[in-house]
Amino acid sequence: MTLAGVLLACALLGGALLVAVIGSPRLPAAAVAVPGAVLLTVLGSVSWTAARDTVTGLAPTVAFLVVLLLLAHLADREGLFDWAAAVTARRSGRSSRRLFARVVLVAAAVTAVLSLDATAVLLTPVVVATAARMGVPARPHAYATGHLANSASLLMPVSNLTNLLAFAATGVSFVHFTGLMAGPWLVVVAVEYAVLRAVFRHDLGTPGAVPVTETPPAPVLALSVVGLTVAGFAVASTFGIAPVVPAALAVLVLGVPRLLTRRSTPGELLRAADLPFALFVLGLAVVVRALQDAGLEDLLAAVLPDGQGLLALLGVATVAAVLANLVNNLPATLALVPVAAAGGAPALLAVLIGVNVGPNLTYVGSLATLLWRKALGTDAPGALRFSAVGLATVPVTLVAGTAALWLGLLVLPG
Repeated sequence: MTLAGVLLACALLGGALLVAVIGSPRLPAAAVAVPGAVLLTVLGSVSWTAARDTVTGLAPTVAFLVVLLLLAHLADREGLFDWAAAVTARRSGRSSRRLFARVVLVAAAVTAVLSLDATAVLLTPVVVATAARMGVPARPHAYATGHLANSASLLMPVSNLTNLLAFAATGVSFVHFTGLMAGPWLVVVAVEYAVLRAVFRHDLGTPGAVPVTETPPAPVLALSVVGLTVAGFAVASTFGIAPVVPAALAVLVLGVPRLLTRRSTPGELLRAADLPFALFVLGLAVVVRALQDAGLEDLLAAVLPDGQGLLALLGVATVAAVLANLVNNLPATLALVPVAAAGGAPALLAVLIGVNVGPNLTYVGSLATLLWRKALGTDAPGALRFSAVGLATVPVTLVAGTAALWLGLLVLPG
């Protein structure tokens, strides 16, 4: 690729990310990423064969993401998040600290099972409203959902699009992946809780004015379907079945009755599937592929440390975290996975710690963080305040999570 081609690809990548950051409904990020991908292909910056292979290789992962978005939306419409928040508040009494601890647990569980977007978009407003209902400061609880939407997405391949992008390259099963990441997930969640509680100790010292004493009926169907779906992921992996199958069955079980009874409409579900975002991911992948072919892959190969020791894994996670905060964790993952694959599952899992934990440092680091900011509206913290809190959490969670991965690899090799 010529220098002009490289500059064009960089401009298209930056433009697509900028539009994603702005989040205007009138101009979806796909409107930049998809034409940009086509333009680079027409100009020869990336070959038609490479572009086709990139899109077809990524299409099943993106399709699974669409299904997960639908599942999270349907669970929300069944009242799952409202019920979980109400139960959390009722068991917290008037204690802001107890509410915070329970919000951390709920956010970690929702992120792990229904993906980080469910926590950032659906759980966050419910948690903020619950804090207001109790009469306690909402800020600590909002930060908990925002941070854990990223850092608690380490557990399963389905917890984050970045995990899905790397999962096939790891060469391990769904259950093995989850087993290897269970330690880092537990450690990172615990550290996030401890650090955020210290940062917001004054807010958390404020007692609630109005304890929540009533909760809505438990959404039995949603709870059952989500629980069976998680079990289905493990069973499907055992028999070599794609995880999209149990997720799609769950969408049918929840969605068809709602459509038949007109409690949901096809248009509503189409919007929940967020197809423009799926197109954005595919277009962005082609743009990143052009940069990889132009020398980015060689550069990253020279920068990433080799080996499976603790220092090597810390180096990989750090590079991934830095890159995520420079260009967003999605293109960072697309660029790093082919390079890290040479180091096997350990290096790829270290990359995931970097691109999932690291984005808590800046707003640009993760699309989920941008969605969280949008969900908070005028109550969202400024960029400097967000980064100041991130500076308190990210370094320690990055080191702690990577150390837990290293120890886990000694017990359960990748």
